[in-house]
Amino acid sequence: MAARRLTEAGMRILDRNWRCRDGEIDIVAADGDALVVCEVKTRRAASYEHPMAAVRAGKTERLRRLAERWLERYGGPPPGGVRIDVIGVLLPARGAPVVEHVRGVA
Repeated sequence: MAARRLTEAGMRILDRNWRCRDGEIDIVAADGDALVVCEVKTRRAASYEHPMAAVRAGKTERLRRLAERWLERYGGPPPGGVRIDVIGVLLPARGAPVVEHVRGVA
């Protein structure tokens, strides 16, 4: 669902579940000339915390380090820079999931 949301927004998926010794990036995408590192969080509607609330300062800092590692392996910084996005998926007890995309969280 998250990758589909990004492609519907005009982005091109470059990598999914990319791992290195420092951790994992859920989705790496290109948005024009910018590189997008996307964290995906899924929660059930009854959980105490909204999916977006799970991405705190420590997580965004880790995502920055992971973006650096990805760029070391696949090329230097893109002309449009690097952006960190979050996709939150809320799974209700009934009905379709609610997908929210927030650009540039850090």
